[in-house]
Amino acid sequence: MIELLAQADNAVDGLKAVGAGLGYGLAAIGPGVGIGLVVGNAITAMARQPEAAGMARTTMFLGIAFTEALALIGFVVFILLNFA
Repeated sequence: MIELLAQADNAVDGLKAVGAGLGYGLAAIGPGVGIGLVVGNAITAMARQPEAAGMARTTMFLGIAFTEALALIGFVVFILLNFA
């Protein structure tokens, strides 16, 4: 009986790790797509209006920073789920 409980604990720990890894992987997909869209649209804007490239570049970096924050939040949730 004790061995069965120990195996159940190991299974729960393993499922926690799989769930946390899957959660972080899914959390990283959105920011990856978002950064691609931000950079692609900024390049299009710079190509259409080269005189406004400075403002487009600044806005692009702000968009990248805010989008990357989502990936960091996903990583923090991964750590919390893994060690809680």
